Amino acid sequence: MNKDEIIARLKAGNEKYVSSEKADGNISQALRKDLFENGQHPYAVVVTCSDSRVVPEDIFSAGLGELFTIRVAGNVLGDNQLGSIEYSVGHLGSPVVVILGHTNCGAVGAAIEGGAGGYIRFITDAIKDIIGDEKDGYKASCMNVEAGVKKAREVLAHAHECENATVVGAIYDISDGHVEWLDV
Repeated sequence: MNKDEIIARLKAGNEKYVSSEKADGNISQALRKDLFENGQHPYAVVVTCSDSRVVPEDIFSAGLGELFTIRVAGNVLGDNQLGSIEYSVGHLGSPVVVILGHTNCGAVGAAIEGGAGGYIRFITDAIKDIIGDEKDGYKASCMNVEAGVKKAREVLAHAHECENATVVGAIYDISDGHVEWLDV
């Protein structure tokens, strides 16, 4: 599939998810066996929040082996996440990367409120650096996604085997299940 077909597949998967009552991805024994014997070839990388309400395989009606999912609170991109993106794009052949934020994100909300203590502060500080004084949660989530898209594009542009990857941004609405694709 080319990048346009992949994005169309993700959009169609989300529409299917929004109108469904249960997850529909293929998790069969036959598929597990095939993935074990032949390896994984995910068609897209999805970087998203660790929030338990945000499950990319369900949101995009995907089964095993279809998405290379990277989850971290606030969908922040550090060295480990960027290395994981490079791995999936460069070694597994995933041509599309989706930076997927969501509404009502606790990490974004904590950054808006001034941050957090402990190790959580590394996440909220990173988001605060991106959003500045923004107080609207939706706008702050969009800003966070846009910064992730920019960072991923910069990194992939300098990795020879990754330079043709497409990086897009999106926001998942946890109240109704729709994904809004951002123009970044």
